[in-house]
Order: sequence, then structure tokens, then C-alpha cells
Amino acid sequence: MAAKPASDYTANQAYLPDFCAASTVFIVVLIAELVAILLTLAAYDTAGMFMIELAKTSLFVLWLGILSAAVMCLFRSRLESAGKTLAFVVSFIVLEIVCLALAEIAYQITRIFGESVIIDDSHAGFIGRTFAISSIIIALAMRYLYVSSEWRRSIVLEAQARISALQALIRPHFLFNSMNTIASLTRSNPRQAEEAVEDLSDLLRANLGGSGDRTTIKEELEVAAIYQRIEKLRLGERLHVRWDIAELPMRALIPSLVIQPLLENAIYHGIELLPDGGEVRVAGERDGEFLAITISNPIAAGRQRSTTGNNMAMANIQQRFDLAYDHRASVVVSDNDDSFSVRLRFPHEERA
Repeated sequence: MAAKPASDYTANQAYLPDFCAASTVFIVVLIAELVAILLTLAAYDTAGMFMIELAKTSLFVLWLGILSAAVMCLFRSRLESAGKTLAFVVSFIVLEIVCLALAEIAYQITRIFGESVIIDDSHAGFIGRTFAISSIIIALAMRYLYVSSEWRRSIVLEAQARISALQALIRPHFLFNSMNTIASLTRSNPRQAEEAVEDLSDLLRANLGGSGDRTTIKEELEVAAIYQRIEKLRLGERLHVRWDIAELPMRALIPSLVIQPLLENAIYHGIELLPDGGEVRVAGERDGEFLAITISNPIAAGRQRSTTGNNMAMANIQQRFDLAYDHRASVVVSDNDDSFSVRLRFPHEERA
């Protein structure tokens, strides 16, 4: 079964990390151990005592880190829905309560089993020292998460601006050619001219009026098919598009306006420059829990157009995939002497 998707990155930005993920737990454990080393270095300078105190401090701090990660994993979704400021405040309070509760339990265990677990401090001193140190560390962590959240928000806003630019970026030559083709068809084939006007209207609506960051593969392929029909009227038998997409689940999500611009690049930079035209191949496949779509086309040796726009499109798509899938997706470009291809690989996700 397909995994449920993460929320679209414009809807509700995640500003707390996924504490349930193994990578996050590893970072928490690593930071906890570094804190234990730092605390032990500050208190002891004798080699023998250092290792003993490091073992005791590490045991206590690691328990704090792992338990705090477990609590945040449990309450993260509720904290996210409360809003950024409130989430940070509540997270701080919850983590402090966890630290103080564990400190009290550790001290009581030491009091009961004094021969095996030793805390060389008074009750009030140990609790107070734990509170002070944990407050500083938690405050620094909250500050880091806030800065990270703001950085990610700026990246998302930039991506949204890029999407808006991409939606408005319909090459003038395509519009001029399409209108000229429609004008000629009004005399020779009025019915086909009417269909071409409807296709052009649908394409403009999809490009200029996109309502979401991600859409289904079915909707994305429909937009690309509309673009193909319009270009087919102009290029005729010089343009062939082979769709090998039977393996793709049509309900799977993909960032919007991805396939159509890549198909446009394949025609503009490849097929148009070949005297006899050629074939663009759009192939889709499953790769475990991932999906892959490859758009490939032949190119004319020595007749390539400027690649500035193409490179910008690739960078745009890569950034949007990184944001949508948190670096779990890839955009791989293969540029050979006689062919050009782009392979999109991304997790299989569907709307709940």
C-alpha cells in the first residue's frame, strides 16, 4: 500500500523535527553524549575519576535524551497544530518536566540503592543543577529549531515564487505558433481549430491557475497530453510521443507542472531541431516504494539551442522535489551526443 503523504509544504510547515525517525534519535544521543563529556570535563581532571564520572553522567544524560525524544515523538503532531510560538513554549515546559521528573527518580534510586548508584550532591543541589543545565540546553535547542524553521520558511517562499514564475513562463514562440496554427485551421478544418482552442485554453488554465503544489500523476499527464496535441498540429508527423506509463499509479502525487515543462523542453531543444523530427519517450516504472518517470528525446548534433532556460527548469524541479520529499527524491539528467533524458525518482505517496 502507498504511504500517506506528508502535508504539502505550503499548508503547514513542520518546525519540529521528526523525533520518531532513527536519524533524529541518533543526533539526540550524540548531542547527549557530547553534553555528558563536557559536564565531566568541567568537573573532574583526574583520569580514573573522569571515566567513572563520565559513565554515570552519560547514563543519566542519555536517559534524559532518549526519554525526551520519545515524549516529543508522541506529542509532535499536537504541538505542530498549536502553532509555532505555542509549540516552542509547550515543548520547553514539557521537556523541563521530563528532565526534573527523571532527575527526581534518579535521586530517589540513589537514596534507596546507594551502594550501586551514587549522586554526590544534595537533593536540592542535584535538582537545581539539573534544572539550570537542562534549561540552557533546551533553550538553545528551541532557538536552533526556530532559526531552522525560519530558514525553511524562506526556502518554501522562494519555491512558491519559482512555481509562480514557472506557471507564467509559457514561451512566446509557443503561443505565437499555436495561434498561427489555429488561424490556419479555421479555414481548412474549423472543427479541429475549435478543438485546438479548447486545448490551448485548458493548457493555459493549468499553467496559470494551478491550485496546489502537488497533483496526481493522472492530472499531470493530462496536461502534458494537451500540450502534445497542440504541438502535434504544428509539427505533424515530425513529432511522436511514446507513453510507457502503464506501471504508474495514476493516484500517486507529484509536484505540479513537472512533466509538461520537461516534455516542452524535449520538443523545443530536440525534436524541432531535427529535420525529420523524432520520438519523445515518457516512461514510468515502480521502484520498490518509489516511482520513476523518465523523459528522453533525440538531439541534433551541432544545432543545440541555449541551455540557460533548460538548466533553470532542472534546478527549479530539483528544489521543488527536495522540499516536497525532504531530499528523498532525485532528478538525474543524462546528456549524451545523440540523446537527452531526465529521470525523476520520488516516493509513492497518495492523498489519504
